[in-house]
Amino acid sequence: MTLYADVRVARGAFELGLELVVEPGEVVALLGPNGAGKTTALRAIAGLLPLGGGRIALGAEVWDEPPRTFRTPDRRPIGVVFQDYLLFDHLSCLENVAFGLRARGVDKQTARAEALRWLETVGLSSYARTRPRSLSGGQAQRVALARALATEPELLLLDEPLAALDASTTLHVRAELGQHLGRFAGRTLLVTHDPLDAMVLADRLIIIEDGRIVQEGRPTEIARRPRTDYVAQLVGLNLYRGTASGTAVTLMDGGTITLAEPATGPVHVAFPPTAVSLYVSPPAGSPRNTWPATVTGIEQHAHTVRVRLDATPAGPPVLLADITTAAVADLHLSPGQPLHTTLKATEITTYPV
Repeated sequence: MTLYADVRVARGAFELGLELVVEPGEVVALLGPNGAGKTTALRAIAGLLPLGGGRIALGAEVWDEPPRTFRTPDRRPIGVVFQDYLLFDHLSCLENVAFGLRARGVDKQTARAEALRWLETVGLSSYARTRPRSLSGGQAQRVALARALATEPELLLLDEPLAALDASTTLHVRAELGQHLGRFAGRTLLVTHDPLDAMVLADRLIIIEDGRIVQEGRPTEIARRPRTDYVAQLVGLNLYRGTASGTAVTLMDGGTITLAEPATGPVHVAFPPTAVSLYVSPPAGSPRNTWPATVTGIEQHAHTVRVRLDATPAGPPVLLADITTAAVADLHLSPGQPLHTTLKATEITTYPV
């Protein structure tokens, strides 16, 4: 059975309108900036927020279709892992995992046996009698996941499941979560603002901005061909729009970029910041894309330094370059500094708008 959700919710001046499907065994990530409507969509699908319009259904079972139908959360076959996990501090890990089963009428002995099985599955059977306050962030996340899966839900909803973890824990827990999701036969909807979580865990990404879907596709497709500035920032690419004629693209915001291969008509132009080189003096030879530019910003980015430049009027008004810390010292970089930039035409990707 396919989960179908046409989610239409109005909250004050904000209006959310998105349509999505999730197939059995599929992990779909809903990705977007703060305030885009991700959590609102998840709450509506969970039954915590009624629709203003649209329809939510699992196969032929309608969960919400105003004004006639509305199933409360306890009548929807869902499991939820919240950002802060929301474990019950007064219950042991075993009783936390058994809670959903007991709420559905399963007898205490059976529920505890099933809960212990799930704790073994996530590698925490030795913590069965431990209270949540004694757990690490990663352990609490796994207990919350076990609690969500113990009821054998048709749909698993994950709301920023790794956001509460510190950086040293996230890598390990993300890998573990990916293994569990790979074995889950139901449907998974992951809400996140972290592009790495989405790229690693999801089969398909849905990007929303201001309550609307702006791009959808497999992670590799999104990473290679972003269609909005927000998506380009997520995947770390320079992105421009312009009109191509042969190997020249006239950019919408001014400037021209030369391509290695000819194109025609309205196009997106994308390339990684590593494709941009910086020089104090004009570079030797005759590179196809070389512009004088001014440094407008410098920041540490992962293991490199990201330099923000303004290359107008000949080039793009905002240009990102990634260089090493050694190169920063060699160039004596500072805001306002004039430089010369080159861009490798062979690293430019173009695709239709």
